[in-house]
Amino acid sequence: MGAVGALEKLAPVVLAFGCGVVLARRKAVPAESSKVFADYAFLFAVPCFLFGNIYRSDLGALFDWRAIGGYAAAAGAAAVLTGVLARATGVRDPRGVALRIMAAVQVNTAYFAVPVFIMLFGNAAPIFPVLLFQVCVLSLIIISIMELGRPDRVGSPARRLGSAVSASLMTPVVIACNAGILLNLLPVTVPGVVLDSFAFVGDSASPVALFALGLHLGGSGLKVRGTTREEMWIIAFKCVALPLITYVVCRHLFGVGGEWLSYLVLIAAMPAPQNLFIFAQRYDVGVDMSASLVIKSSVVALLLLPLWTQWAAPAA
Repeated sequence: MGAVGALEKLAPVVLAFGCGVVLARRKAVPAESSKVFADYAFLFAVPCFLFGNIYRSDLGALFDWRAIGGYAAAAGAAAVLTGVLARATGVRDPRGVALRIMAAVQVNTAYFAVPVFIMLFGNAAPIFPVLLFQVCVLSLIIISIMELGRPDRVGSPARRLGSAVSASLMTPVVIACNAGILLNLLPVTVPGVVLDSFAFVGDSASPVALFALGLHLGGSGLKVRGTTREEMWIIAFKCVALPLITYVVCRHLFGVGGEWLSYLVLIAAMPAPQNLFIFAQRYDVGVDMSASLVIKSSVVALLLLPLWTQWAAPAA
């Protein structure tokens, strides 16, 4: 029943992605235009979505600092382990290592976890602290590495690092998150017409990003038999190892229990984020692999969802 319900909730995801694949294969829409759609989602639609949702949230009710600290520690340990594995498999480009860490540690919160949590708990609020942690910490680190590794960056390492951090802080996604938190905390009322406008644009983030992914894969093709060993270990780490690491760290090192332990394990079991493909498109690193990981990890996560749901609740 859990898997069937999840599939029903994710039917719009299949529609948006599937239309992209079909239109690209029929050459009705050029596959090369996927970057334009991805840039729209990354630079405009996703920031609008994040700002509106964060501004409207009750930040005080959302944060259990012990739970969030445990999840952050688990994500940090997983990131280090993923980086070591990536280097051991021959990846030398820092941007390539960062992309693999993003694929194995970050999760698809807004477009996968939200409908799943609404289905299971009738509430997606526990996801937002993890979303903020990903955008304001993990994504900031990933973007800094990506910016630092760009071929057009020149100057001393210190100057390049400073430019990379500055560029990452000025990324629309980070600005939108920080602005949402700041205006939420300050006694400032954003006019309803402004919030409605952000919501109108933000609602297009998911379908446009999925459509861009479908266009790219429709042009390049996606074969299960062609799955590489590297993709296999990243997907296995993301969908199996990360939830187990999260459980061990949160329960035994931070003493997290009850509903929050169940929430964090299930969040960790979500697939690789759609932003993985958007980042890869924007910085021209591992585009084909990123697109493959987003789709294949989503399928594996969906198949494992009933098992994690049944295991996490008794464990909590």
